[in-house]
Amino acid sequence: MFTVLTRQPCEQAGLKVLSRTPAIIALVVLFLSIVVLMAITLIQTHQKEVLFPGPKYGIVLDAGSSRTTIYVYQWPAEKANNTGVVSQSFKCNVKGSGISNYAENPQDAPKAFEDCMQKVKGHIPVSLHGSTCVYLGATAGMRLLRLQNETAANEVLESIENYFKSQPFDFRDAQIISGQEEGIYGWITANYLMGNFLEKSLWHMWVHPSGKETTGALDLGGASTQISFAAEEKVGLNTSDIMKVTLYGYEYTLYTHSFQCYGRNEAEKRFLATLLQDYTTETTLTNPCYPQNYITTFTEAQVFGSLCTEDLRPERYNPNNTITFEGTGDPSLCREKVASLFNFSACHDHEACSFDGVYQPRVKGSFVAFAGFYYTANAFNLSGSFSLHAFNLSTWNFCSKNWNQVGNSSIAWSLGYMLSLTNQIPAESPLIRLPIKPSAFVGTLAFFAAVALLCLTYLVYLCVLSRNQRRSQHALDNMVDSE
Repeated sequence: MFTVLTRQPCEQAGLKVLSRTPAIIALVVLFLSIVVLMAITLIQTHQKEVLFPGPKYGIVLDAGSSRTTIYVYQWPAEKANNTGVVSQSFKCNVKGSGISNYAENPQDAPKAFEDCMQKVKGHIPVSLHGSTCVYLGATAGMRLLRLQNETAANEVLESIENYFKSQPFDFRDAQIISGQEEGIYGWITANYLMGNFLEKSLWHMWVHPSGKETTGALDLGGASTQISFAAEEKVGLNTSDIMKVTLYGYEYTLYTHSFQCYGRNEAEKRFLATLLQDYTTETTLTNPCYPQNYITTFTEAQVFGSLCTEDLRPERYNPNNTITFEGTGDPSLCREKVASLFNFSACHDHEACSFDGVYQPRVKGSFVAFAGFYYTANAFNLSGSFSLHAFNLSTWNFCSKNWNQVGNSSIAWSLGYMLSLTNQIPAESPLIRLPIKPSAFVGTLAFFAAVALLCLTYLVYLCVLSRNQRRSQHALDNMVDSE
């Protein structure tokens, strides 16, 4: 009986100890494999829902002092912390001047939009026209018009509202935004495009970047200019220039100020008005900021017809009189004359002050300049990042030239406006989230993978042990037979 037992095959003798263990281990490994496959499927499903949902659209009209630009934005139906992940999908420059120039003929203001709006209709799917919100934000040009003639400003906006109510889109609002709002939206736009608010994690989810600093924003418009940057937390909140902004679940303390009448067009009018302060009967004056031999003509109404130059009107002001300016290309004198537009002495050596006595906390970090700054730098063949010295040198060289020698993406406040407005638009579907945090999920997955690896190692060990037992038994059988 003993001999028969010692000669059992491997399945009956050597694996006797393993009669149940391998089956159990196999079931465990199979179970873990199923768990891993389900996790991978869940992640893929999660990614698909986050990355490729149906889009929503929004339209913003940036009605500046010199022109109107129409932007079309889109974002996923769900949102992260009540703020959409917005991208610009279309842009159209409206022909003609800004809407503030229609003060005398308000009914004509919307006609200029027609060409661009036809293109917008073709860009957005027809099925989504009814759910696409339209907003118009007017800036410094309309702010000045409202101060000068509030009735005319209201009539222009009313004409535009009536036009958009006849369109297939969901018209929400046409308003004159404040200089502070313009500055904040510009800051949001700049930092959003630079990736300072969001980045994609390993799980293809939008998360807040760790350790990233925000960037200050400088926006040069036609009638005003804005400066905005994140102030230190200890800065006082007892001024209207300090605001709290919440985006993607994070709060920022911002300083923002809008300098009315310091936009490119209005500042030039003020500059020309200062040159005219000393003239008596002359109709031709020199301008050190114009290139040599450049000649242009203005009426007095063009120079003094604005609220920004109203206090500089001469006693014998005649709106129909014409004045000719001839350029001398003198950058040193130009700088001196332009500096007179800024009252630096009003700060009384206070560090927390910019000019004209305006409060401003200590500036820190880097800045991005856009709008009018971009077009000016582009005229000097400057692009990307460059030093203030390089900019000043280019300006100096440009102003020194003879007129015959001069050759001939968008960042705007509107994207920040759309980002802010998505907080007011409810999400169509909630974000699909894992039942546990990604970090915890990674740890759990690693634990089960380690357990599976140990089980497999133990299985290999038992198989090796079984093989050794068979060999030992075979050697023993040979010894018994030989005896």
